[in-house]
Amino acid sequence: MAAVYADKRDGKIPAWLILEPTMIRIDAQDVSKTDTVVQVLRQGGVVCIPTDTTYGLAVDPGNRRAVERLFDLKGRPDDKPIPMLVDSVEMMETVARPTSGFETIAARFWPGPLTLVVGARESLSERITSGTATVGVRWPNAEFPLRVMAACGHPLTATSANRSGKPIARTVDEAAAQLGPDLDAVVDAGPLRAVAPSTVLDLTSVVPEVLREGPVSYDELATFLGGRLRRRPA
Repeated sequence: MAAVYADKRDGKIPAWLILEPTMIRIDAQDVSKTDTVVQVLRQGGVVCIPTDTTYGLAVDPGNRRAVERLFDLKGRPDDKPIPMLVDSVEMMETVARPTSGFETIAARFWPGPLTLVVGARESLSERITSGTATVGVRWPNAEFPLRVMAACGHPLTATSANRSGKPIARTVDEAAAQLGPDLDAVVDAGPLRAVAPSTVLDLTSVVPEVLREGPVSYDELATFLGGRLRRRPA
């Protein structure tokens, strides 16, 4: 059965009473709907959420069925790991092991648009890490995902809300145009000012390596690290 794209903000009939399954649309400023998103995630749902970079697809990384849905929804290659959002260094340590230099870099750039690749804990699903034994983690500077993670008590997945190889979504409508029938909820924060994915810095290499340059520039990182930095070969 196809999902219904329903807007709950009009205060009328709850979307889930119209037709199941339902895509619930929520205003990011509506704090009262945080529990609704948490409930959807706990039931294995996929939620489009705003971050400080792009709209992302959040699932409970500990729910294997939800993670499989995420791979299928995006058409994501099996060998491509799933990055994660955290709301603190303490939460990061539940899924990852801090690598040498992590604390200094995190203290400077978190919260913010920098994903740090570090060693994954053995308890983290290989489906998330794609067998790499590493995981990309980021503490976003964005109210909504922080609110949800605080309520859930665990990290969320952080992959962008688009099908693999397709344009990144600046609005929930753009995300829904690509993914709509398969999303369980979308959280609308309006058009995002920043639409570039986060910079990705691999700290598991002998010399830190920029895997993807984004809002945090290579030059900014190189300056901070005293030149001890390299780019991934093209």
